[in-house]
Amino acid sequence: MSALEPTKLVRPRASRDWSAADPGTAKSVAAALRRADFGDRLRSLALAAPLLVLLALSFGIPIVLLLSRAVYDPTIADALPQTSQALRGWNGTGLPDDAAFLALAADLRSNQAKGTAYELAKSLNARLPGARSQVLKTVRQLEAADRPPLEVMKAVPFWSAPGTWPVIESGTHSVTSFYLLSALDLRWNADGGIERVPPEQAIFVQVFMRTFFVAAAVTLATLILGFPLAYLIASVPKGLAAILIVAVLLPFWTSILVRTAAWTVLLQKFGLVNDLLLWLGVADDRLDLMYSRIGLIIAMTHIQLPFTLLPIYSVMRTIQPSQMKAAYSLGAKPFTAFRRVYLPQVFPGVMAGCLLTFILCLGYYITPALIGGASDQLISNFIASYVNVELNWEMAAALSFILLVFTLALFGIFARILGLDRLKLV
Repeated sequence: MSALEPTKLVRPRASRDWSAADPGTAKSVAAALRRADFGDRLRSLALAAPLLVLLALSFGIPIVLLLSRAVYDPTIADALPQTSQALRGWNGTGLPDDAAFLALAADLRSNQAKGTAYELAKSLNARLPGARSQVLKTVRQLEAADRPPLEVMKAVPFWSAPGTWPVIESGTHSVTSFYLLSALDLRWNADGGIERVPPEQAIFVQVFMRTFFVAAAVTLATLILGFPLAYLIASVPKGLAAILIVAVLLPFWTSILVRTAAWTVLLQKFGLVNDLLLWLGVADDRLDLMYSRIGLIIAMTHIQLPFTLLPIYSVMRTIQPSQMKAAYSLGAKPFTAFRRVYLPQVFPGVMAGCLLTFILCLGYYITPALIGGASDQLISNFIASYVNVELNWEMAAALSFILLVFTLALFGIFARILGLDRLKLV
């Protein structure tokens, strides 16, 4: 080739498009990749299967069975089969016919013979206060058999009261909304609508509001104390930071019962807290901190402080100090630099810590029971009472269901505002 001949430009050969040139090969490769990916997922699922089965058996299924009792209560329906049949044609107004009274008398006798009369009385009493004594009284009179059953039934004023038979009729349905409505201080009225219960019977809405107030107050207190402490730990040298972290984690090394018992000693009228307040001149006289809401909030704040502090610290330690220095060098004032550079980066940790603390506070039981007064018991104390003392699992399930719905709604709001991918727990 001479120097005067034009140089030929050689274009690079484009890579072969296998999907266009050979569709069958492309499909086979894609299928092989899918099979390999499915095999990896199947192996991962097999490794996690024992844990998933354990969680389902020990947590998932029991929770579902418990919550189902909030809307499913076959006790009255099973105990009063003849009464259920007799009330099918009743329109719900006035009193039913004599056949319903006779059917109820027969069912009461049958329950007494089977030894289930007390269970029936307890279930009716949960829906209609005072029913327990009336049921047992009627059973004893029917056993005497000195009068016809219809005369015995109509001689007891309770069975002729206008509000008795609508409650019995609602109890003959196994699926019921009675407990969920009661958990919200609501009930069905005679017209088939929903109304609020009388003020002297309304307790649960106030208890829920108290629970959320205490949880919010503890969350705010832990944030006020935890944010500066987390900033200090993130700013000091690693050796000192390790010592401070150990000090923060000390409460985790003792059980919550021990920590609560310690606060019962500190908050006594002649305890160390009152001694310190008098010595500092903050108080003129000894304060009643035990069995009070302020004492409950103080104890819960101490217990919950690490749960708020650690997520905030985990975010703060990833923020480079050079960012704040760069903001200062560009003319930003300290507060402006903190608000526009530092706070947006630490905000996910703040939200995660506050959410964790708030949700944990909703389920507190032992601390309110030992430190709080009679007017400071939270919803968990009522749930425990219905399970252990009243043996009313349906009401406990209804309160638990309402609390779970509120908690999930709160978590959904946080996730909507912040996004789950930005929540920093560790």
